[in-house]
Amino acid sequence: MRRAERLFQIAQYLRGRRLTTARQLADWLYVSERTIYRDIRDLSLSGVPVEGEAGVGYRVKAGFDLQPLMFSTDEIEAMVAGMRMVQAWGGPQLAASGAAALAKITLALPREKRDFVEATPMFAPDFHINQAHGARLESIRQAIGKQHKLQLDYVDARQQATRRTIWPLALYFWGDCWSIAAWCETRSDFRSFRLDRVRTIDIAERYASTSGRRLADFVRTTKRDKLCS
Repeated sequence: MRRAERLFQIAQYLRGRRLTTARQLADWLYVSERTIYRDIRDLSLSGVPVEGEAGVGYRVKAGFDLQPLMFSTDEIEAMVAGMRMVQAWGGPQLAASGAAALAKITLALPREKRDFVEATPMFAPDFHINQAHGARLESIRQAIGKQHKLQLDYVDARQQATRRTIWPLALYFWGDCWSIAAWCETRSDFRSFRLDRVRTIDIAERYASTSGRRLADFVRTTKRDKLCS
């Protein structure tokens, strides 16, 4: 990565987060902390309003913006591959949005770089994907956004069928399947449900955001259980 691109990346990281440490930046950009400290100093001298201090963290003053640098070939490939995965695995609405976003990105590129979009040799075939999963994924995604409970007819790994009422919190993609992170009313605990084991989904009433049953609580509990296992 060229130094100019690294400085731009640092400024973007600092704009997008409340506080970022030199160690985090060094890990993300594959450079030393000493390099980050030097880059932070140079950004400040160039007029970027960096706030903070070594050992605590940095941020860019709210309201500051930068003109974007042009995408590199690797960045174009990353975006195209990501959009193609979304189009294959993300359900009908996300697939359409992914195609529209990729078209906008392509138009924003200079003419000499547009060919990289079509030439990217990374694909996500969808012919083997059950189309019913896409429709279910869209229902779950909307339920998460609107905080609606879901009633599932679910078959577990032992082929036992159950009826569950859940509070859907997030969707996780594992490369070959999606899972739903949720608070399960039936078990009064957090559970994950594989989308390919869901037989039917019914949208139910809304649920209120409740301390101890939020996504952050699910993540914290999952990490704790892994550490204790």
